[in-house]
Amino acid sequence: MDLYPYFEWLEGTPIAVAIKESLWLFPAIEAVHLLALAVLGGTVLMVDLRLLGAGLKAQPVSAVERGARPWMVGAIATLVTTGVLIGLSEAVKLHDKPAFWVKMATLATALVFTFAIKLPLVRRDVSGLLGGLLAVVSLALWLNVALAGRWIGFS
Repeated sequence: MDLYPYFEWLEGTPIAVAIKESLWLFPAIEAVHLLALAVLGGTVLMVDLRLLGAGLKAQPVSAVERGARPWMVGAIATLVTTGVLIGLSEAVKLHDKPAFWVKMATLATALVFTFAIKLPLVRRDVSGLLGGLLAVVSLALWLNVALAGRWIGFS
C-alpha cells in the first residue's frame, strides 16, 4: 500500500500550509514538543528509577506512578498533538525517512507497553526482578522514541 499520495494530501492541508509558511509557528510548535518530551522523560525516569530501587525509596512505586501519571498523560497528549502538527507541515519529507517509521513503530510499542503492561503492574507495587525488567524495557523504548525522533533531523 503506497501512502505517498496520502502524505502529499496531508502536506497540502490548510493547517500544514499555514505552519510551513509561518516564520514562527513551526519553531514554536517544535519548542512545545521538546518541552513535553522533557516532561515525559522526567515522569518515565521517576517511575523507572523507583522500580530499579534508585530513587524515592520511601514511597511505594504505585504512589510515585500516581503522582507522575497526570504529568505523563499530559505530556503524551501534548507530544502527539504537536507531533501531528510538525508532521503535517513536512509529511512528504517524512514519508521517505526510515527514522520516521522507526519512531512511529517504537512510539506505538512504548505506548502499548506502558499502558497495557507496565502501569497495571506498577499499580500493584511490583518490585524485584520483574520491576527492574519493566524499568529497563520502558527506558529502552522511550529512549529509542527520542533517538529516532532526533535521527529524523539528521537523516
